[in-house]
Amino acid sequence: MHETTEIHTRIMRCALQVEDSRAFWSVPPADVAQSAGFAFEHYWFGGKSLARTKVLLANFHARYSAFPAALSALQRWPAMPPEARRLVCHWHLQLTDPLYRSFTGEFLPARLASGHATMTFAATSNWVDEFAPPRWQKASKRQVAGKLLSAAKSAGLVGSSMDPRPIRMPRVPDIALEYLLYLLRSVEFADTLIDNPYLRSVGLQATALEGRLKSLSVLTFRRQGDLVDMGWQHPDLSAWATARFGPATKPEA
Repeated sequence: MHETTEIHTRIMRCALQVEDSRAFWSVPPADVAQSAGFAFEHYWFGGKSLARTKVLLANFHARYSAFPAALSALQRWPAMPPEARRLVCHWHLQLTDPLYRSFTGEFLPARLASGHATMTFAATSNWVDEFAPPRWQKASKRQVAGKLLSAAKSAGLVGSSMDPRPIRMPRVPDIALEYLLYLLRSVEFADTLIDNPYLRSVGLQATALEGRLKSLSVLTFRRQGDLVDMGWQHPDLSAWATARFGPATKPEA
């Protein structure tokens, strides 16, 4: 399993979709691979059309089903608080959309660090112009810019739908941070476990991150100069989820 590196426009049709993601996680494990027609007939996403159901399923399979241990954990996570739910959706969108990952994990934190406490649609559009493939039309670039801001707002990283939009660092519950760390431990990605866009996007870096890592009960963290030592209480995400939420109802694929 690895993070997606090829830039695409799927966010134009499916942004963060927190509540729809929650509905997908509640699907019985045996039914996850069912067709869009089955999902539509059984109202997985309420009254959404068959066409919209197809879009949601295609994206959710890429975001969640592609990480079987993660999906199993999410299916077993009872009463997930809203702030954790938003973050889980945000991190999975980052994993599968390199443009969103760079926007939220590089551009927004750098802008905040440079003294710019707000974001605008124009600044986002300019950023997309810089990174978008040459084949993208102007209209597509503007749509992607709007969806990046919309998803960031749903994740709690941007505080308004109107310019200027305040940049925020959301609260990260310990259990959500544990989930991310064990998820990243099982995924191939370009950075390190303690310096990456997933953590930077929520304000966890340097001493702020180290303080949080030292407080977690599911791992140990020690630093001596440039040397970092991390010890894991559980061997992988599946074991973490079993310890937290109980065993899966069926073996993971």
